[in-house]
Parts: sequence; structure tokens; C-alpha cells
Amino acid sequence: MTHNSFYTKYRNPLIVLSLLLFVSCGKLDPSAQQEKLEGYWQIETVALPDGTTKDFSFSAIVDYISLSEGKGIRTKVAPKLDGSFQNNGASEEFTTKIEDDSLRLYYTTPFDSWKETVVVATDSILKIKNKEGKIYTYKKFVKFTFDN
Repeated sequence: MTHNSFYTKYRNPLIVLSLLLFVSCGKLDPSAQQEKLEGYWQIETVALPDGTTKDFSFSAIVDYISLSEGKGIRTKVAPKLDGSFQNNGASEEFTTKIEDDSLRLYYTTPFDSWKETVVVATDSILKIKNKEGKIYTYKKFVKFTFDN
């Protein structure tokens, strides 16, 4: 069997196998994403369902997410120049749940309840999609440092 006939005979299975490998590697593990949620997150952009994007070049408020055993709190904080944070009193409790191979965040307040889907959660990027189809992209917040 020549190289050419081998390729011709096994071309379709190789293509299918390559595509399956590519697709399976591209999907982020929801459990691994959950481990990346905790920390300080600064909003970068909001992608709207109509395709437009709103950029946030600066935000005075940062989201702090703490998580333990599937329960979390998302708190709005203001970074201070000394590296600390001031809590502005706005926080929401949530629970995490893996559904349909995605990590979901379920919020309940006295006024409303809703869910969000974690699209991406890495060491440096967090993307969350809400029920209106808006995708919020955050970057890991880096505390202010001043070298003397």
C-alpha cells in the first residue's frame, strides 16, 4: 500500500477523529471553571445580543467572588490606593450547579431570582452570560502598587 492510497483509504476517519479531538479539547470543564471563580474581577466589556459591544476602559467598582462548597457571594467593592478594598454594601449570594455541561450560577434575593451561565473561567478571564443573552467579560483585577 502506497502512502497515497493509505491516505485516501483512511482520510474520512482521520478527519472525523481530528474534529472530535478538537471539539472535545475546546470545551472547558465546568468543575475546573468553578475553581477559577474566586477572586477580584474587573469588568472589561459587555457583548449585547445584537452584536454591539460596550467597553469599560475604567471602572471604580470590582466584583469580589468568594466560593465555598458550591455556595458563593458576589460583592461589589471599590479598590483603594493602599491595596485594600472598601465594600459598598452590595452583595448577592449564589449557588453553583453543573447543568448541560455548563456551570450555572443561581442567585436569589428578596426581590428576584435568576441564573447566569459561566462561559469561560480561567486564571485571568471570566465570561458570564445572563438570561438576556448579554455576555459580561471580566479580567482578573490587579491591585494598585506604587514603587518608591
